[in-house]
Amino acid sequence: MTSIQQRAELQRRIWQIANDVRGAVDGWDFKQYVLGALFYRFISENFAAYIEGGDESVRYAGLSDEVITPEIRDDAVKTKGYFIYPSQLFANVAASANTNESLNTGLAVIFSDIENSAIGYPSERDIRGLFADFNTTSNRLGNTVRDKNARLTAVLKGVAELDFGHFDDKHIDLFGDAYEYLISNYAANAGKSGGEFFTPQQVSKLIAQLAMHKQISINKIYDPACGSGSLLLQAKKHFDQHIIEDGFFGQELNHTTYNLARMNMFLHNVNYDKFNIQLGDTLIDPHFGDEKPFDAIVSNPPYSVKWKGSDDPTLINDDRFAPAGVLAPKSKADFAFVLHALSYLSSKGRAAIVCFPGIFYRSGAEQKIRQYLVDNNYVETVISLAPNLFYGTTIAVNILVLSKHKTDTTTQFIDASGLFKKETNNNVLQDKHIEQIMQVFDSKANVEHFAQSISLENVTANEYNLSVSSYVEAKDNREVVDIAKLNAELKTTVARIDRLRKDIDAIVAEIDSEELEA
Repeated sequence: MTSIQQRAELQRRIWQIANDVRGAVDGWDFKQYVLGALFYRFISENFAAYIEGGDESVRYAGLSDEVITPEIRDDAVKTKGYFIYPSQLFANVAASANTNESLNTGLAVIFSDIENSAIGYPSERDIRGLFADFNTTSNRLGNTVRDKNARLTAVLKGVAELDFGHFDDKHIDLFGDAYEYLISNYAANAGKSGGEFFTPQQVSKLIAQLAMHKQISINKIYDPACGSGSLLLQAKKHFDQHIIEDGFFGQELNHTTYNLARMNMFLHNVNYDKFNIQLGDTLIDPHFGDEKPFDAIVSNPPYSVKWKGSDDPTLINDDRFAPAGVLAPKSKADFAFVLHALSYLSSKGRAAIVCFPGIFYRSGAEQKIRQYLVDNNYVETVISLAPNLFYGTTIAVNILVLSKHKTDTTTQFIDASGLFKKETNNNVLQDKHIEQIMQVFDSKANVEHFAQSISLENVTANEYNLSVSSYVEAKDNREVVDIAKLNAELKTTVARIDRLRKDIDAIVAEIDSEELEA
């Protein structure tokens, strides 16, 4: 079986498990159990592989917990960030799940032990609460302990039967792919709520390429509204991880999604010391002020959400917002996220941010913020994408590319709204479309009906309107009509009709004559 076939089979099986096991439970509510079980298996096998160290004579899962010394435990937590006793490994728990009458409470103890193993170590913050949403005593699993155990057993057995092969780099990739596949499917089936925490993989790929374009190495990458971490991890997939020197940083408001993001990092083999995901409101309580500036920023913040804005008089003096001289409207925080990203951006870096299109043409405070961005030459490119690329919304969103190292004062506009492949529920951006966008982004060439670089004077004269449609003329796909040819055809048709009428009149006259004679 080829690697592509293996991935396809894994994806088919894991989604079948997710649907078969959940029963009457809503898929969105049940996602934590399937994702959590996959994560539990991954960290168990990852940890066992670390302890065994490639020595085939050692099988960690077969050891007694009593042989583990404090020194072994201490060294393991310092390296891996957590500790799992042999009896607590996924494989051992799954093997005895059918006969374990206290499975649900036993799992709760194991998850608590894993999290507590990091207390007092540098990894404590990254491990704390990872299993908080894997609630093994929840009534969502069933009303009785027996029902809960039956469903948990089915989840564990289903995930245990997935064939990931021997635990190595390729095996790790399969785990990460399976997790991403599950998240994307849950997002696709969750409507609006799914779109709030997951950016489709191909769009993430484009955003990562834009943010890291022509950067041989970057200090670190940051997402101020990181969701499940898909944008950050797309940067890791697209580029050799060694060029991201100091790791991955993100902040997320939703607690469940925050846990997903941290799990996602581990599942893509990003160790605890190479990522820093924080929980909280980025606009009101931002983290990483001491870590900035960042050479690459990627983000798909929530569209037009409400925020404190002018209700908090201290915000206008915030270093992030003060330079613009005005706050984003209370009912539309879009530009607050943009200004936040700009303030965290290094002088050599780029930020690529998904934006609601309305912010590029509306008046008032948003126009004043656009003026600040344009007059200070921070706007490199605005790209309009096709509609229905994202889960939960059919809006044709834009990508705003910010830069602090532009070599001229022009602003590039790219109309990529026609680049997509139509699929069942959503449009999809393909690799060839990404290549087409990146080529013109790199060259800054003017391409009729696709891309135009506009002078500062023209943008200013247009009242700082940054809508792509204001500068890139849409191609007229209506059929071109040759008037001269059409007139000639009409004359021929009219002449033919006249001849037919005369022939008909002659036939009618002849019939009338014959009837009179009769």
